[in-house]
Amino acid sequence: MKPRVLTVANQKGGVGKTTTAINLGTALAAIGERVLLIDLDPQGNASTGLGVDMRDRDISAYDVLLGDVSLAQAARPTDVPRVSIVPATMDLLGAEITLAAQKDRTDRLKKAIQGMENSGGHLPFTYILIDCPPSLNLLTINAMAAADGVLVPLQCEFFALEGLSQLLKTIDQVRNTVNPDLDIHGVVLTMFDPRNNLAGQVIRDVRQYLGKKVFETVIPRNVRVSEAPSYGKPVLLYDLKCAGSQAYLKLASEIIQRERLLAAAE
Repeated sequence: MKPRVLTVANQKGGVGKTTTAINLGTALAAIGERVLLIDLDPQGNASTGLGVDMRDRDISAYDVLLGDVSLAQAARPTDVPRVSIVPATMDLLGAEITLAAQKDRTDRLKKAIQGMENSGGHLPFTYILIDCPPSLNLLTINAMAAADGVLVPLQCEFFALEGLSQLLKTIDQVRNTVNPDLDIHGVVLTMFDPRNNLAGQVIRDVRQYLGKKVFETVIPRNVRVSEAPSYGKPVLLYDLKCAGSQAYLKLASEIIQRERLLAAAE
């Protein structure tokens, strides 16, 4: 059985995209899944958040995109059981220029994942999560071309829907050109503060606009979630009992349930 590939994307920065990728991956692993996180953001925050030091990234996602190494060679274990990562470096900033002249420039990551699937033997992962940069560039398109679905973190604030229409257009373009099966797997509402009256209105607006695409689980604004990356840990390892950890565990369960419904409908 091949792994499910989910791209975590939103071109708007500061919405909890990398935080969601790290902690969702950890939560999926906590309930028994085997997870590979591919860090495609040149800032490398997902790599740092999983404890991979900047000096310890001799092989990165950039090398995979160039075809110099396989995905299996680039993947390295983390301190989180059942979670591996392909780390990012600033070299990814040059990927667009390096790959621009290549005919398969949008399919490099897809081919790398297919190469792992076709290598024979027992597949090491059941889920692959791809953390994208906060922009709609060639890296993000590579991630979408390789994905079964897009997971969209959306902050509970006034400008939540701003830019979402552009992201939806990009998903449509990728679907029409390189990945006809691509769809929005779900929208995750993040950074919810119940003391903010506007946050509740934003949730109602988003649910009205996107319907069942929005997950029931809402990720709260939580100090422990913000603190965890500075210790190189997901929040589930930093403080399992905090509200943020419990929310990501619920989200992981909801995602698996949604996967089962999708599989049953096929």
